[in-house]
Amino acid sequence: MMLLEIFAGRFMLLVVIGKGERSSARMKLFLGCVLPALAMGLAGCNQEADRVVEQTFDQTLQVEPNARISVKNVDGSIRIYGADTREVKIEAIKKAYSRERLEKIGINVAARPNSVSIDTIYPPKPKLGLADRSGTVDYIIVVPRTCAIPRLELSSGEILIEGLRGGQVTANLVNGRLVDHNCFGTHQLFVASGNMDIAYEWWEEGEFSVDAKVVNGNIRAFIPGEAAFHLIATTVDGSISNDFTDQKERQSGRVQKIDTAVGDPSQVVIKIHTTDGNIKITEYNP
Repeated sequence: MMLLEIFAGRFMLLVVIGKGERSSARMKLFLGCVLPALAMGLAGCNQEADRVVEQTFDQTLQVEPNARISVKNVDGSIRIYGADTREVKIEAIKKAYSRERLEKIGINVAARPNSVSIDTIYPPKPKLGLADRSGTVDYIIVVPRTCAIPRLELSSGEILIEGLRGGQVTANLVNGRLVDHNCFGTHQLFVASGNMDIAYEWWEEGEFSVDAKVVNGNIRAFIPGEAAFHLIATTVDGSISNDFTDQKERQSGRVQKIDTAVGDPSQVVIKIHTTDGNIKITEYNP
C-alpha cells in the first residue's frame, strides 16, 4: 500500500493506493486524469481566496487648531499630514479576503471641537487555523499642523508623521517602519521591532525636541547642515555614525554614545536610542 501526499495551492491531499496491477492502473488513471482536474479546481479556489475586497471610508470634522487627536490601528498604515486648516479629514481603505471579514472591521470616530478619537475595531481572531484572519486598514489623515497627538498606535505596518508644528506627539509602533518628517514639536517616538527615520528638509528656529527609541532595528536622522541642536545618541548593541563630528572622530572606532552640541546654542534637543541596532546621523544639504 502506498501513501501519497499531493499539494495543490493551499491544500494537501492524502491518497492511499494499494499494490498489484489494478492498483497500478488506478495510479495511472489518477495521475493522468483525476489529479490534473483536481489541481485546477483547487487552484481556482485558491485564486478566489486571494482576491482582495476593499471598502473606503471618509469623514471631515471641524476642530480647533490645537485639538487633541488620537488614532489606534492594528494592521495597515497611519499617515498624518499637518496643514493650515481647521478640519480633520479622514480617509481610510479597509482590505480583506472576504466581504464577510471586511464588514466586521469597524472604524469608530468620536469628535468634539477640541478632540478627535479614531479607533479601529477588528473582529476576534478565529481559533481554527484555516479560518480567515485577513484585514488591514490604511489611513490618510489631514490635521491642523498645530494639533497635538497624544496617542498614535499601530501594531504592524507603517506610520508617517509630516508637517506638524508645536504640539506634542506620542507614537508607538510594534512592528514596521516609522517616519517623522519636517516636524517641529515635542515628539516621543517608539518602535519595538523595525526601523525609524527622522528627516528635516529645512530647519526652523525655536524650541522643539525629539525622543526616539527603537528596541530592535535602526534609526536614521537627516538634518540640514545649518541646524543647531543638542544631540544625545546611545546604543546598547550597535554603533553610531555622525556627520556632525570632525573626520578624526569619525575614524576613532566604534562609537556607542554621543552627547554634543551642534552649531550655535539652541533649545532644540534630539535624543536617539537603540537597544539592538545602529544609529546614523546624516548631514542633509539639498
